[in-house]
Amino acid sequence: MLIDEVNITLRAGHGGVGKVSFYPKEKAGPDGGNGGRGGDLYVKATSDITALNQYANKKMIEAENGEMGGSFLKFGKDGKDATYTFPVGSLFTEVNTGEQFELAESDQVLLVCKGGLGGKGNAEFKSSRRTTPKFAQKGLPGEEKHFKVILRLIADFGLIGLPNAGKSSLLNELTAASVKTAAYPFTTLEPNLGVFDGKVIADIPGLIEGAAEGKGLGIKFLKHIEKVNLLIHCIPSESEDVLGDYKTVQGEMKKFNPELLKKKEIILLTKTDLMDKKQVEEKVKKLKTLKKQVLTVSIHDWDSLEKLKSYLRS
Repeated sequence: MLIDEVNITLRAGHGGVGKVSFYPKEKAGPDGGNGGRGGDLYVKATSDITALNQYANKKMIEAENGEMGGSFLKFGKDGKDATYTFPVGSLFTEVNTGEQFELAESDQVLLVCKGGLGGKGNAEFKSSRRTTPKFAQKGLPGEEKHFKVILRLIADFGLIGLPNAGKSSLLNELTAASVKTAAYPFTTLEPNLGVFDGKVIADIPGLIEGAAEGKGLGIKFLKHIEKVNLLIHCIPSESEDVLGDYKTVQGEMKKFNPELLKKKEIILLTKTDLMDKKQVEEKVKKLKTLKKQVLTVSIHDWDSLEKLKSYLRS
């Protein structure tokens, strides 16, 4: 199962406690060392889209605390920095401040939380008036931030459409993917990816009317369309209202984010083997009134698949 949303707290390391200590004879003065600095916390982008799964049952991730200062003016060891991986396309929103950032490319590394400073040992507080200070600092806490992390898939091509439009079957034919398919809605319950000639194709689960309000699989997958370069709008040739199907999906995209309608898009009439040639031509004619590029395909028609591949390569 692909996890594409998590709520998680990120916390840098706490600064180590300063030491209260004296040389063997108290009159010789304080020798308590400073505590170590808390470790910083970084996030790093990975191309593994399943990387969010590791945080499904975690409420917090953190860096190492600094160690306590020692006697004889020994400084505590600094806490180790921590780096945690998240998928490329992860959008972080700090729930308290609204601060946002995104991991846009593989291996990108960002510092998110700074570690706390170590506390001063009692040797730091010695003076002519205070020769035997019997106190030290506790050290400062590291930064702590609470994030909602949403993964938005980054792909060259996105297959969109109503449920059972043939998207998953097409993905299987174009790539080495092995997506479950069946002749009923909502076979695809999570986005699937495949690679065609070095370019990524995303199979986005079917949208229904009301998806932007959470109906069906709802808004959960609309966000994945935002980072796709070319939308391939799949409409089955067996549909009784191809224009209505198209407008339903477009309407949900508009409600979710009107900017989605500005994306480059083609219309793909699928499952053409289920209709005779005249019926296919009539439906293509209707779809062309939308002033979009219209292609036809059947996974059982080698020529139509090759024409689609040629278009995608171009």
